[in-house]
Amino acid sequence: MTMAGKARFRPLTMFSRPRIVRHEIADPRWTLPDLTIAVLADLHACTPWTPLSALARIVAATNELRPDLVLIPGDFIADRNLPARAIPAAAVVETLAPLSAPLGVAAVMGNHDWWDCRLSRATGFARNSVVEALEQGPIRLLTNRAECLPHGTGFWLVGMDSQRALRRLGRPGLHDPDAAFASVPAGAPAILMAHEPDYFAEGDARAFLQISGHTHGGQVNLAGWRPLTPSRFRSRYGWGHIREAGRHLIVSGGIGYSGVPLRIFQPPEITLVSLRRGG
Repeated sequence: MTMAGKARFRPLTMFSRPRIVRHEIADPRWTLPDLTIAVLADLHACTPWTPLSALARIVAATNELRPDLVLIPGDFIADRNLPARAIPAAAVVETLAPLSAPLGVAAVMGNHDWWDCRLSRATGFARNSVVEALEQGPIRLLTNRAECLPHGTGFWLVGMDSQRALRRLGRPGLHDPDAAFASVPAGAPAILMAHEPDYFAEGDARAFLQISGHTHGGQVNLAGWRPLTPSRFRSRYGWGHIREAGRHLIVSGGIGYSGVPLRIFQPPEITLVSLRRGG
């Protein structure tokens, strides 16, 4: 079930004033206590569209929701083709540092975090400003690895690197599913965080829930048709709660912008996922 928050719905938006979008998942495979996850996707921090002052307000609004866990599924920095002034990754991560949740804050890298990072391009992708900023702060970066979180008897949070990080070079992505799941025991409850939603089509049953961003909900939503969705599957994985073969995918509409600073019937959002046991 999906519910938009109480914030006023704006058909056309430019500045990042996100609404709260809630998704409720009831699944018998979730045998642990109820879990609430706040998702902040695709920040694309830049001036004037998503400045640090806006990120600070988003951090405060997220903390007020009192989630059990906060996930940031990539694209901290701006698309360099956007008409805007980029904000250094270190300043973005510092602004996000006050995010607070009992199970902490975890992140993965997005395609723009790799391709639009000057340090990455200058070093042949050997170094990255977002990675180095995260290493200095409290946000945990899960690069093709998993960690067990102490919620009830515990569940596994799996993080996978970007599937499209090197697409412009005609090279495979930096994702490695087998490495990401290597430490997860067979049959253990697992949630996958992957920047791009397309991996969901692989049918990997090791995670019953995948949380992604990347699409921005298409930035243009015409009665569910999202013609600008950057996915091989277009609107199929454009936005929201998708169910396939008994598994769940949540695609957040995200915070920022890519290409053009415009959203039509697809406002920026803080995504709140509530997970509980159900029939």
